[in-house]
Amino acid sequence: LLLPLTLIFLDFILISSLAKPTPITSLNVLTYGAKPDGLKDSTKAFLAAWQVACASPNPTTIIVPKGRFLVRNLVFQGNKCTNAPISFRIAGSIIAPEDFRVIASSLQWIMFDGVTNVSIYGGVLDAQGSSLWKCKNSGGKKCPTGAKTLLFTDSNNISIYGLTSINSQKFHIVIDQSNNVKIDGVKVYADADSPNTDGIHIGKSHSVNITNSRIGTGDDCISIGPGSTHVSIQGIQCGPGHGISIGSLGRSEDEQGVENVMVSNVDFMSTDNGVRIKTWGKDSKSFVRNIVFQHIKMKMVKNPIIINQHYCLDKPCPKKESGVEISNVRYEDIQGTSNTEVA
Repeated sequence: LLLPLTLIFLDFILISSLAKPTPITSLNVLTYGAKPDGLKDSTKAFLAAWQVACASPNPTTIIVPKGRFLVRNLVFQGNKCTNAPISFRIAGSIIAPEDFRVIASSLQWIMFDGVTNVSIYGGVLDAQGSSLWKCKNSGGKKCPTGAKTLLFTDSNNISIYGLTSINSQKFHIVIDQSNNVKIDGVKVYADADSPNTDGIHIGKSHSVNITNSRIGTGDDCISIGPGSTHVSIQGIQCGPGHGISIGSLGRSEDEQGVENVMVSNVDFMSTDNGVRIKTWGKDSKSFVRNIVFQHIKMKMVKNPIIINQHYCLDKPCPKKESGVEISNVRYEDIQGTSNTEVA
């Protein structure tokens, strides 16, 4: 009996040692000089915390406590990271400078470039873009294009939970050339007349899931651009805004297509469009295929279902038929009201 008991005891020790949890490192941005007063520039503090997390072989949590943290343009580079998981736990607000020109000099305010296994939990991103909207809406010719609030590019295994984005200068959240992305429980707000403030934009990305989110903005609630595949959008409240759009596609002849998209359980409220596909009237090798729009409710929507194959932003508009091939698009269980006679 002694030998088996010894073996059992040794097995227990071995299993216990193997099951030992990996330590998690916590970094507070206050430790690196960030100030929660909304006045002092905390950009360097955020980048310093990132550098430590990036180099860690263990999972790391970057803590942004309660308060208002002023930051300029932030670029979190992942090319030298160990790729151990990094999570941002945000209890407070991250705000941009009031002068819109400070961050508008770049194409994005906060960018994650080439990162893997990064998560964001909670918090508010306030880009303070209303002054730029006024500049654009007044017809000012010297207004900058503006910065996207949050961009993930060339990244993998990304999660965004419970984040609130308000007053973006341009697009709020952009997923570009990235794979395996989960976005859940986000809130996006901008005025109905705020130009080009798409809620979430997806481009050249694979396996993107957006769920249980509330988006009200001045442009598309969600837009799906060229090269996007296997996109699932479920449980969304959209409005105000321009609806959920695939496209625009076909602006250039060799532009990639969009395929395998599911849009389900969405409520549209007082939007310009519901579900939309938009393509340019030009020669194109692009396509839209294997799309499902289902279980959708519309309330006072101008164009509940629309396919526009002569989309155009800048005159003179092309006068050709669109070369973008649209196939296998299904509309199921779509109900509601339009605020125009022709829906």
